[in-house]
Amino acid sequence: MIMDHHEIEEGVRLELDFTKLKKVANCKEDIIPAVAQDADTGEVLIVGYANELALKTTLQENMATFWSTSRNELWIKGKTSGDYLEIVDVCVNCEQNSLLYRVKPKGRGACHTKNADGTPRAGCYYRKLKSSTELEFK
Repeated sequence: MIMDHHEIEEGVRLELDFTKLKKVANCKEDIIPAVAQDADTGEVLIVGYANELALKTTLQENMATFWSTSRNELWIKGKTSGDYLEIVDVCVNCEQNSLLYRVKPKGRGACHTKNADGTPRAGCYYRKLKSSTELEFK
């Protein structure tokens, strides 16, 4: 079933993509999860993936950078929108198979979706589960 992206991003019906990791595994890049967390508030802003190029670019540019598994390309968050995430720290977990980007948001928001007034949302986790089938906006 093809899902409507507007409904997925703005809707209140729960439509989790449990096939995401299967798609990620087939992206042809060696990648690990990379989480962007607001260094001041602790809020998780984005969960993405990084390959060696994304990590190298993150460290060189001092901006959170990911590997887009859907577009199969480097994604410097905010490079075109101006809503970038300045790196405070890059942390590596105990098994060295994921990254934590501790960041300071340097724009209007970190999410590519926008709230009712047209402002980018602070982070991608702007809804919470209301029931097993419904979401509500925070």
